[in-house]
Amino acid sequence: MRAIVLRTRDDNIREKVLVSDWPDPAPPHTNQIKIKTLYSGITNGTERNQLHRGNYAPGDHLLPMPYGYQTVGRVIETGPDTQHFQTGDHIFIGASTGAHIEYIVVAEDDLLIKLPDAVDRREAAIYGMAAVALNTVRNAAPQLGEKLLVVGAGCIGQAAAQFAALQGARVTICDVDDRRLDIARQIGAAEQALNVEGDRWSAQIADASYDAVLDFAGVPGMEEQLILAMKMGGRVLLIAGRDRVSYPFNMAQRRLLTLKQNSHFYVDDLENLARLHSRGQIDLASLLQDVVPAEEAKRIYDTLRDRPNDLLGTVFTW
Repeated sequence: MRAIVLRTRDDNIREKVLVSDWPDPAPPHTNQIKIKTLYSGITNGTERNQLHRGNYAPGDHLLPMPYGYQTVGRVIETGPDTQHFQTGDHIFIGASTGAHIEYIVVAEDDLLIKLPDAVDRREAAIYGMAAVALNTVRNAAPQLGEKLLVVGAGCIGQAAAQFAALQGARVTICDVDDRRLDIARQIGAAEQALNVEGDRWSAQIADASYDAVLDFAGVPGMEEQLILAMKMGGRVLLIAGRDRVSYPFNMAQRRLLTLKQNSHFYVDDLENLARLHSRGQIDLASLLQDVVPAEEAKRIYDTLRDRPNDLLGTVFTW
């Protein structure tokens, strides 16, 4: 079957390409279901981390391998003990077994949900990133009228701004890419969309201004700036991948910092995301930049590896 696999080239550079000879999965048994993939979405940060041998990338000895956690597919076969899904159901799979592969066999109680009829299937292929955003905002617990700073206007940051605004927060989103900030302005969830390239952070992000700071950018060495932007007794949530976190302890202690780390999501996050999306309360369509055949995988992943800001939401059709 077809699969998009991570592999190492002869020059030791990693790439992701479509292959046609990946082994088929075994037939479903017990409570497993078999899915024919319709769409799969790139998780920009995680998959770029893998291409660059980042802190949560698989070792070379494990390659080649497919990897991903954003798949929309149709159930084509069920195991004898399946209770909640039937042939023809459209589902989203958020588990790592839901890689960029043509057919998937997964237990029905894994990280997946049945999609409502009203949900656009292509938009649902970025539910993984949107669910990370939702889980992060829930952990930040913004109160009505609180000021919240979202750092990074990629797909996760854009979705987080929307979820926070739905909870009544006054959101500022910042980035160094004007194109992404224009999309944030178009969506309209954030009251401000600021370009903080170079010295513009210090000019526009005042100290002690925000009740919560959500960092989706993961720029090394920015921890102190994030904490300074936080009000006394505020929260800083770190989401993007880092090797180490470093900040002056005394400064954080004086500000009564609450520091949280966030990484993934749960079935409950997916169910609430689908509910809000089906009611038109979350705009994911504006985040979809490329919907392309899986055959274009090499071009897309070369861009992700070398020019990541050229991409936003990318979905493969199968």
